[in-house]
Amino acid sequence: MTHPPYDGPESPESELPEPEHWPPAPPREPREPDPLAVAVGNASLLGAGYLILGRRGLFWGAAVVTGSLVWLIVSKAETWCELLLLLWWAAVVAHGLRLARRDPAAGPRRGQRVLALALTLPVLATAGWLRFDAHGIEDAVAEAREDGDCVAVVAAQDRVGPGHRLAAAPVAARGDTAVETCERLDTAAGYLSGGLTGDLEMLETGFGRLGTVLEEPGNEQTVGTTLNRFLRDLPTDDGCRTIRIADWLRERESGPKSLNGPSSATAARIAPEALMECADTLMTEEEWADARDRYRRLLDEHPGDDRAEAARKGIRKAGLAIELDHVRELVTAADDMSTGYCREPAKYSQAPAYRKGTNRALFVGDGEYSDKLPDGWHASDPAKAALVVCVDSAGVGNTAETCQYRDDDERVRSVTFHKVEVRVKAYALRTGKLVTDRKLQISGTSCPYFISYYGSPPSQQSVTPSDDDVRDAFESVVKR
Repeated sequence: MTHPPYDGPESPESELPEPEHWPPAPPREPREPDPLAVAVGNASLLGAGYLILGRRGLFWGAAVVTGSLVWLIVSKAETWCELLLLLWWAAVVAHGLRLARRDPAAGPRRGQRVLALALTLPVLATAGWLRFDAHGIEDAVAEAREDGDCVAVVAAQDRVGPGHRLAAAPVAARGDTAVETCERLDTAAGYLSGGLTGDLEMLETGFGRLGTVLEEPGNEQTVGTTLNRFLRDLPTDDGCRTIRIADWLRERESGPKSLNGPSSATAARIAPEALMECADTLMTEEEWADARDRYRRLLDEHPGDDRAEAARKGIRKAGLAIELDHVRELVTAADDMSTGYCREPAKYSQAPAYRKGTNRALFVGDGEYSDKLPDGWHASDPAKAALVVCVDSAGVGNTAETCQYRDDDERVRSVTFHKVEVRVKAYALRTGKLVTDRKLQISGTSCPYFISYYGSPPSQQSVTPSDDDVRDAFESVVKR
C-alpha cells in the first residue's frame, strides 16, 4: 500500500531558526543588596553576605579562611587564636557592609534581612550558649579541683563535647589539662600503693610525681587528697613493713614541705604500734636480736607510750633468748677443753641456780666416762642445766696397786695399776663463772688374774672403773 503525498503545512521543526540565529538571553537582573543584611549575613561567618552580593569568589575565599581559623583554634586551643577569629569576624562584617553600600542599588530589603537573621542568629546563639556552658563546666572542674575530688573533675569534663571545643577551645583545653593532671595523680597513687608493699623505690617515684604535679598552680588540693588517701592506708598489716615505710617517710628531706609535713606526722603516729608488732613478729620468728632492737627503739623514741612496759619485758625475753642461743652454739662446738664453751664460757641468766645438793649439768668434751653417769645428772638442754662441765681426755692418775705377773718366758714382772685421772672444769651456767677446776681420780678394779698385751709386757696399766666408781669421782663436781 502506498500513501499519497502529504499536502498539509510543513512541520514546526522546519520553521525553527538555526542556533546561531537565536536571540540573546535577557540580561540577569542586577543585585539590589541590603547593606545591613550583608553585614548580618557575614556575621554568621558562613559567608552569607557575600552570597547576597553575588560574590561567589569572596564566599569561597572567606570559607577557606574561616575553616583555617577554626582548625587553628581547635588544634592550638589558645586565646590568641580566638582573638584572631574575632578580628576576622569583624573584618568580614565591615568588608561586606562596605561592598554593599558601594552598590548603587543598595537599600533595605526585608527578605534579605530575614534570610540573614535566620542564618546568623542560630549560629551566634549556639556559639554563645556553648561558650556559656563551657565556662559553667570550667567552674565545675575548678570547684572539684578545690575539693581535691578528681572523680568529680573527670565527670565534669566529660560533659565537654565537640561544640564546646569549637566555641570555647581554650576553656575546654584547661579542663583537659585538669583531667590529665588527675590521670598523673592516679599514676602517682599507683606507685604509692606499690610502696605499701615495702618497695621504697616505688614510694620514691610516687612522691616524686606528686611533687611534680604540686609545682603546677591549682593542684594543692588534688595532690593533698592523693597523699591523704595513701596515708590513710597506713599502717599495713605487717608491722615490720610499716616501720620500714614510716622510717622512710620520717627521714625524707627532699620535696615540698606540704608533702613531708603530713607524712612525718603520720610516721610518728603509726611508729609505736608498728615497732611493737614488728618486735613481736620477730620474736615469733626467733630473730631475737632484731626483735630486741625494735623493743629498744620503742622505748627510746616513745618512752611515754602505753606499750613501754611490754617493750621492757620483750627486751628481757629477747636478751635471754640471745644468751640461750649463744650458749647452745658454744656447747655444740665444745669438742675438748680448748674449744666452744670450754674456751669461751658464757652465761644464761635464766638457768637454774648452782645450789646445794645435786645440780644437773651439761657434760661436754670427752664423754668416755661422763656418759656413764646417772641420767638424773644430765640436762637435756642448756635451759635446764645449772652447770656446764668440760671433761678432758683420761690420763694416768695416782698409783692404786702393784702386782706381779709371769710373762711368756716365765719371768716375773711387776705391773703398777694407776687410777684414771680426768681433768674437769665446771661453770655455773647462770653466771658463766668457773666453780670447779680439778683433776678427778677415778678408782677401779686392779690386779686381775691375768692381763693381755701385745709385744713387751706393760709396766703400767689403768684400773678398770665401774659405773659406781665413775659416779663417786664425779659426784663432787655436780654436788655442792
